[in-house]
Amino acid sequence: MKTLQAVRGMNDVLPEDSALWQYFERTVADLLTTYGYQQVRMPIVEPTELFKRSIGEVTDIVEKEMYTFEDRNGDSLTLRPEGTAGCVRAMLQHGLLGGGVAQKVWYNGPMFRHERPQKGRYRQFHQIGVETFNLTGPDIDAELIVLSWRLWQRLGISNAVKLELNSLGSAEDRARYRDDLVAYLQARFDQLDEDSQRRLASNPLRILDSKVPETQALLTDAPKLADYLNDEARAHFDGLRALLDEVGIPYVINPKLVRGLDYYGLTVFEWVTDQLGAQGTVCAGGRYDGLVTQLGGKPAPAVGFAMGIERLLLLIETLDCVPAELARQVDVYLVTLGDVAARAGLRLAEQLRDALPSLRLVVHAGGGSFKSQFKKADKSGALYALVLGEDEVAAQQIGFKPLRSGEEQETLSWQDVPARLAESI
Repeated sequence: MKTLQAVRGMNDVLPEDSALWQYFERTVADLLTTYGYQQVRMPIVEPTELFKRSIGEVTDIVEKEMYTFEDRNGDSLTLRPEGTAGCVRAMLQHGLLGGGVAQKVWYNGPMFRHERPQKGRYRQFHQIGVETFNLTGPDIDAELIVLSWRLWQRLGISNAVKLELNSLGSAEDRARYRDDLVAYLQARFDQLDEDSQRRLASNPLRILDSKVPETQALLTDAPKLADYLNDEARAHFDGLRALLDEVGIPYVINPKLVRGLDYYGLTVFEWVTDQLGAQGTVCAGGRYDGLVTQLGGKPAPAVGFAMGIERLLLLIETLDCVPAELARQVDVYLVTLGDVAARAGLRLAEQLRDALPSLRLVVHAGGGSFKSQFKKADKSGALYALVLGEDEVAAQQIGFKPLRSGEEQETLSWQDVPARLAESI
């Protein structure tokens, strides 16, 4: 019988790796809570129309990458390729955007895109997204960037990431720019790469983000979007830059930064690194003030970002920033010999958990000799072993054996164990 395998590009997270995932997710959740953000959880399956209306039917995601299928009722459904559209849908469906009340939310979960799997890019990947609604000024744009900067500091990777900024202006600004950019490139059509030729009619701004050197060289003398910004858009961008300067966050203006989704306008930003090869973007976002209206709601300003968990974990590992304590998942390993000791050990273990709620305590299961149990205790990475035999039970004592030092085993009374562990760990 053929051994079943996971779908290509959709990976298992094994026990040895899950500690780093938990550390990362816990760090993000704790930080977002301090900034006043609340979690929202959306389905991973949404109506296909949601993504066609939000992302844009001529984007690569909708044209090539979405996992779309018909259910038994004949409805077209799609595994979510990103989280913003579903978050806006949830806000609208549950009436959370009415009255101009500010909303600050975040979400965490898998996304799905049918693209070529490669290092740091998978068909099922995981994102943490942060979205805000009903806040108009550059101050909330700045808060999101400052928040992400503080996260990089907590994770120890701030020296390896760089902030790139741009403004896409208003829809009218982009329309005027698009006309001039298309005219410029149309006159040089034969010099464009095949993908850019296709995009010229459907999504010309994405050509600015082309990775083909010849196309980038062609863009050197092309019109610049910054020259098309109206006064309001320029003031918004200048205000954002002033706020970032105020808190000392360095950034680079990247006039070719356009983002890959149709709904962005005004501020766009990316955090990029040169430590992961071609997959350099670890966090990206911007303003999408028109998306709520696009999905059927009343006008509501919005801005957010998403970060790829797999890429950030890869960066943390590449930079050797994994906290040392993650290598150890067990503090204490309790070994017992005999039925009487096993029963007493279970009771003692629960008393220790009551006294020390954060203690990571493993009680050996399955019997075996002291020698075999000590081998498993050592393999677990525990700092200490607690040793309980029938003689110890009778005397209400226990052996306290250091496993990571040359110290000798000592004997403690049961009542002294919690204090000894609290002192040692």
